[in-house]
This record gives sequence, structure tokens and C-alpha cells, in this order.
Amino acid sequence: MIVNRKTLKEKHSNWPNCLICPVISGNLAPYSENEPNIHFSFQDSGWGVLLAQKLVRKCDVLNRGLSGYNTRWANIVLPRLISKSSNVENTIAVTIFFGANDSALKDATPNQHVPLNEYADNLKSMIQYLKSIGITEDRIILITPPPLCESTWEKECIAKGEKLNRFNSNTGEYAKACVQVARDCGTEILDLWTLMQKTNQDFSSYLADGLHLSAAGNNFLAAQLWSLLEKKISTLPTLLPYWRDVDHQNPEVSLCEKS
Repeated sequence: MIVNRKTLKEKHSNWPNCLICPVISGNLAPYSENEPNIHFSFQDSGWGVLLAQKLVRKCDVLNRGLSGYNTRWANIVLPRLISKSSNVENTIAVTIFFGANDSALKDATPNQHVPLNEYADNLKSMIQYLKSIGITEDRIILITPPPLCESTWEKECIAKGEKLNRFNSNTGEYAKACVQVARDCGTEILDLWTLMQKTNQDFSSYLADGLHLSAAGNNFLAAQLWSLLEKKISTLPTLLPYWRDVDHQNPEVSLCEKS
């Protein structure tokens, strides 16, 4: 997800954005692999929508989520999604949210599985690319995969004629690797896997089918992410006056840019 700062002197196309694709930048941009967690983040009760509502007239929230992708594929296409011409100077934050597909078991889902070491290297490569186009590490937020509710997800797999293709313990190893990459690279981290299981709480309500976020899970992620974003956008002005404050007899005075 990418969050971009807006300024009144910029044309609308240059207003700050917020990208949702497990990447957040000057805009707020999430960049992710998990379709329901990212692609659906802009549907009702999605975490992208919840953030966009909080950022109305301050930042644009842009979704760059890619259904079913892993870090290997995302690392290849990232330059096509975010480039030096993407208003990066106004990028507030970029979120990178991968791991649920990378951690799929190799024997069961070989087309999505990415080995743990490569997963970490891919995250580092994406961070390095973002830095190379001017998005500094303090504007990058890594998000670990959420935990997996194996019993619920296994029912989904069986319904498709498949066997269980993920384990929560394995997802946890990828979450730990994500946390370590953030430490090594100096980015911020949202350890969703740990937070959702804090004090051994039942996290099943956060997942619609054992893997993908439910409405409660979207709310949880939005709230945790907002705690990281709030300080980044606290000084941004509200763009354009409230409608009651517009001079209806001479609206140009209220609405036209000052030279």
C-alpha cells in the first residue's frame, strides 16, 4: 500500500497517495500477494477502505495488491508498479505484505512456494529498490503474514479436493524472517502473526476461511497499521475547506489556489 502526501499547490494527479500492495509510500500504497487480504482490502470493511476513510483529504490510498503472487514474482514486477515517476517525493509510506503464499508447502503448492531464505532476500531486494527511487527505509512498513487457522483452512482445501497445503508453524518461520529483514534494513514492522496470537488468544475470528482476513481481521490490521501511520501524517493539512466554510457568494476566494 502506498500513502502519498497531498498539497494544495499540486494538481490533483500529484496528490499524496496511499498504495495497498504490501507497499505504502508518499501515497499510501499496500503491496501484497494475498488477494482477499489486499485485492479485497478496498471492499466493504476492508483494511484499505478503513485507512482511506481516516485519510480523506489528506492522502490518497492506492492499492497495488496482486492476487496469488509471492515475493519472487512481486520482486520482478515491482519496478512496473512503482517508479521514479510515481510521485515518490510525496510518498508517506509503503507497506509490503507477503508471506502467506511464499510459506505454502512445496509439495502441495509448488507454484506459490518460495524457500525461506529466498523469501527474505526478495523482501530485502524490494526494500533496496524502493530506496533506489527515493523512498527511504523510514517510510517502508513490512507486514508479516497473519497466522493460519489450520482446522478451518483444511476444510477449504478438502472442499477443493486438496490436502492441507499450509501449517501455522511454517507461516510463523516466514513471519520471523520478515521481522528480521525489517531489523536488518531499518524499516518499520507490523508483526501480524504474533499480534493476532498474543497471550494465546483465539485468533480464528480474524480469518474468514482460516487463511484470509475476516471483517474482524481487517479491522485489527487497520488499527495496528494506523498506530504506525498516524505519526507520519499528523502534520499534514486538511485539503480544501469544509463545505460550510466556503464563501458561497464568492467561492473562488475559498477554493482557488493562492499564487
